[in-house]
Amino acid sequence: MTNSFIGIFRLGRLGLHLLHGLVVVKLHFPRWQSPQKSARIQAWAQSTLALLAIELKVIGQPPQQGPLLLVGNHVSWLDIVVLLASGPCRFVSKSEVGQWPLVGSLTRATGTLFITRSSRRDAMRVVAQMAEHLHADSGAVLAIFPEGTTSNGLQVLPFHANLFQAAISANVAVQPMALRFENAATGQHSLAPCYIDDDTLLGSVWRTLTAPRQRVVLHFGQSQHCEGRKRQTWAADAHAEVTRLLQFTSSRP
Repeated sequence: MTNSFIGIFRLGRLGLHLLHGLVVVKLHFPRWQSPQKSARIQAWAQSTLALLAIELKVIGQPPQQGPLLLVGNHVSWLDIVVLLASGPCRFVSKSEVGQWPLVGSLTRATGTLFITRSSRRDAMRVVAQMAEHLHADSGAVLAIFPEGTTSNGLQVLPFHANLFQAAISANVAVQPMALRFENAATGQHSLAPCYIDDDTLLGSVWRTLTAPRQRVVLHFGQSQHCEGRKRQTWAADAHAEVTRLLQFTSSRP
């Protein structure tokens, strides 16, 4: 089969899967309890990766309980799906994601907190909201991408420290993680799912749909506590650990 035919076939299945997810969110989520919602979201995310011919490989231990702030590098529009497939969590994401067709509704259903990155005042609002959520829910796992944008996945961009203030205010741990896409057959780094520079969302989606079978490697590190660090220092230390995890993931056999 040609790449275009494979892409069209995968796109059709993905579209139906997204629509089914939206129907479930609208009809069933209002009457379901949190554990049932979390289980359905994880199963849906795992199915999404399978439909895209993306294998998920997990190294280390995903968060088992909260409250916890999960921090990692950001490569693709798929990163949220990848993390949801590994376990329940909520996200802090740029406000534009909430406006994406279908995906916006689904991300809102998972409890995503949206931030206008260009607004310092909005960042302060979201930090306060994050801290409140971490205080109120003993099982809360919030995931952030402190780079503030996507990269090609070969290196980790500098971390913005603002969102680390939520972990300090709520007195919760931070768990670093690193994410890497690769060709499933060769193990070589893959740029197919990237969403960077002049990429459009549709262009990135189509490149992913027509790519050879992919693997996403999710490497979780050990959680770390503040221990008196200011947010800038903690962000720098977390950046160093995410970089180390990514390098290990890239160099593994």
